[in-house]
Amino acid sequence: MKHNKESTQQQGNHGNHDHMQMGDHDMNKMDHHSHMKMDDHDMGKMNHDHMKMDGHDMMMHGGQMMHMGNLKQKFWVSVVLALPVLLLAPIMGLDRAVFNFGDSWVKNLLIIGFDAALYFYGGAPFLKGAKAEIHSKEPAMMTLITLGISVAFFYSIYAFIANSFFHPTTMVMDFSFELATLILIMLLGHWIEMNAMMGAGNALQKMAALLPKTAHVITADDQVVEMAVAQLKEGQMLQIRAGESVPADGVITAGTSALNESLVTGEAAAVKKKVGDQVIGGSINNNGTLTIKITGTGESGYLSQVMKLVAQAQQAKSKAETTADKVAKYLFYAALIVGILAFFIWLPQGLATALARMVTVFVIACPHALGVAIPLVVARSTSIGAQNGLLLRNRQAVAASRQLSHVFLDKTGTLTAGKFTVNAILPAQGITEQEVLAKFAALESTSSHPLAQAILTAAKGKNVNFVPAQAVKTLPGIGLSGKIADKNYMITSLAYLKKQQLVFDEKTALDLAAHGNSISFLLDAQQRVLGMIAEGDQIKTGASQLIKQLQAQQITPVMLTGDNQQAAQQIAQQLGIKDFHAGLLPTDKQKIIRQYQAKNQHVMMVGDGVNDAPSLAAADIGAAIGAGTDVALDSADVILVRSDPRDILNFLSLAKLTNRKMIQNLWWGAGYNIVALPLAAGILAPIGIVLDPAVGAVVMALSTVVVALNAMSLTPAKIKPTA
Repeated sequence: MKHNKESTQQQGNHGNHDHMQMGDHDMNKMDHHSHMKMDDHDMGKMNHDHMKMDGHDMMMHGGQMMHMGNLKQKFWVSVVLALPVLLLAPIMGLDRAVFNFGDSWVKNLLIIGFDAALYFYGGAPFLKGAKAEIHSKEPAMMTLITLGISVAFFYSIYAFIANSFFHPTTMVMDFSFELATLILIMLLGHWIEMNAMMGAGNALQKMAALLPKTAHVITADDQVVEMAVAQLKEGQMLQIRAGESVPADGVITAGTSALNESLVTGEAAAVKKKVGDQVIGGSINNNGTLTIKITGTGESGYLSQVMKLVAQAQQAKSKAETTADKVAKYLFYAALIVGILAFFIWLPQGLATALARMVTVFVIACPHALGVAIPLVVARSTSIGAQNGLLLRNRQAVAASRQLSHVFLDKTGTLTAGKFTVNAILPAQGITEQEVLAKFAALESTSSHPLAQAILTAAKGKNVNFVPAQAVKTLPGIGLSGKIADKNYMITSLAYLKKQQLVFDEKTALDLAAHGNSISFLLDAQQRVLGMIAEGDQIKTGASQLIKQLQAQQITPVMLTGDNQQAAQQIAQQLGIKDFHAGLLPTDKQKIIRQYQAKNQHVMMVGDGVNDAPSLAAADIGAAIGAGTDVALDSADVILVRSDPRDILNFLSLAKLTNRKMIQNLWWGAGYNIVALPLAAGILAPIGIVLDPAVGAVVMALSTVVVALNAMSLTPAKIKPTA
C-alpha cells in the first residue's frame, strides 16, 4: 500500500524526506579521499583487515593499535615457562631461591633458557608495541614495559656469564625472577582489560552485508537476468521486486512503492517513491515493483560513502592518548634520565657498581602496579556496567566523560520509540469511532507500511472486527482505494482534500499535524469525509528525565535527526531541547560533531542506525541503543542494552566513579616509582640510605595489592544517576 508523498510533506512525523533522496551533487559532497579501498570485484568480500579490531588481538596504547596476539594463550604458556624461573632463580637482591639446589652453571643456564623463551614469547606483544610507539615518537606503557623486561633479560645474561665464567668477588645480581614476574603481571593486566572490553566487531563488513549478493538486471532486449552485485555498472537498468533489498543507488524510471530506509537512514517511516526519485542501496522495497537506473555502485555508492566516514572517524579516534599512557610516558623518560645519571654518578665506584645501579633503576621503574592499576578498574567497572544495562567497549570513553559538554541524541529510536501508534480517531457526524477504525483496517489489511501496521494494531487492541477490503489499489500521489461490502472507499491525505476543496475539520487536522502526527482521511464513493486518524511516533519513557538531568549537570542536549523540521521541532519542544538540527544526512551529523569538537567541546553521540555510525565513531563517546542496527553497535564505545535513554545517566555516573578509581590507582602505581627511582639511584647514599632491591621488590608487591583492593572497592551501589 502507498501513502502519497504529498501527505508526508504536509504531516509531521515522517514528513519531507527529500533530504534522503541524494542526487549526484550530494554524492560529490562526500569525502572520496579516505584510505579505505573498496574491492571492485566483490563488495561483499571487501578487505578491511587493516580496520579490523578483534577484541582478542588488538589493544590501544599510546595512540597505537597493538597486535597483542591471543593473550589468554600467551599468559598460560608464559606461566608454564615462568615456573622454573620463579622456583630456581634468586629473588631480587637475595642470594636465595624458592628451591635452592646450589649454584651450578647448568642450573643457571637452564634459567637463562627459560628467560629467553619468556622474553621472546611472552614479551612479544610489548616488544611490538614499543616498536610502534617509538616509531610514532610517542613512548608510553609498551615502551616502559619493554625497557624493564629488556634490561632484566640482557643483564641476567650478563650476570650468568660473569658469575659462571669470570667468578667476580661480588656476585653480579640476577634479574630473572623480576623478568618472569613482570611479564606475567603485564600479560595478566592486559588480558583482564581485553576480556572486560567487548570486541569492537567490524561495522564496515556489516554495512557491506546490507547489500544483496545478486540483482535483477534488465537487458537491452527487456529480458530480466540475475547478475552478481559486484558486476553492476552505472547506467544499467534494474528491477527491484517487493521485499527485496536495493542493490545499488539509482533513480526510479518506472513504478511506485514505499521503501524502508531505516537500516540506512535510521528513520522508521517508509519513504514514498515515484518515478524520478532517488533510491539508496541497502534500503528495502516494501511493496510494488520498481525499475531503476543505476547511478552509483562500489565506491560511488551512498553506503560506501558512509563506510568511508566510519573508517576515517575510527582512525582519528584511535589516536587518543589515555591517562595511563601519559603517566607511562613520563615514567619512561624519568627512568631513562635517572638511570643514566645514576650510572655516571656511580661510575667512579667502578663500572660494575654503576651498571648495577642503573639497571636497578630501570627494573624498579617497571610498572608492575601501574600495569594492572587500570585493567583491574576497567574489569570491575565493566562488570558493574553490565549489571546496569551498559556494555563498555572502549575505556577511552570513560576518560572522555570527564570533560563532556554536549550530548547529541538521534531522534527516532533514541528519544522516540521509532514505532507509530494511533493517537486519535475522529469520526464525522453520524458514524462511530469503531466504524472508522474498521474501514481503515479493512483497507490497510494487506499493507506492511508502518502507518498501516499501527492502524491494524489499534483495531486488534480495541477488538474491532473487519473483513479485508477487495480490489485494493494504490493511487499514485493520492493514497489508496478499495471495496468494503461492495461499496467504494478511499484513504487519502490532507493535501488531496485541500486540492479537491472537500469539506472537513481543517483546524483539528492542522492542530494534530502540528503535534507531529501523520493524518489520514477516510472518504466514501461520494467523496465525503467519514473520519480521520492521527498517527505519530511516541517519546520514550525516561527521555524527558534524561534531558532534565543532563541540563542539571551543565551538559547541553542536542537533537540530531534526518526527519523533517516540523516533526523535529515538536519533539524538541516536548522534551525541552533548545538546540536541534533536522533533515540531516550521515555526513551532516558527523560535520556538526566535528564543528563542536573544533571549538574544544567534548561530545557524546547517542544513536541506533547506520546513518548514526559515522557520528558514533567520530564523537568523543559513542553510545549505541541496544535495539539499534549491528553497524551502529559496532561503531560505538558504549552500548545501552536496555534501549533506555536514562541509562546514559547511569553511564555518566559509572564513568565518574571509574575515573576517580583510575586516578587513585595511577597515583598508587606511579607513586611507588616516584619514591623508588631516586632511592634506587642512590640519592640518599651520602647519609647511608640506598634502596635495597629486595626492599624494592616488597614495596612493589605491596603497591600491586593496594591497587587491586582499591579497584574492588568500586561497587554497583555507588552508581547514582542523578544530578
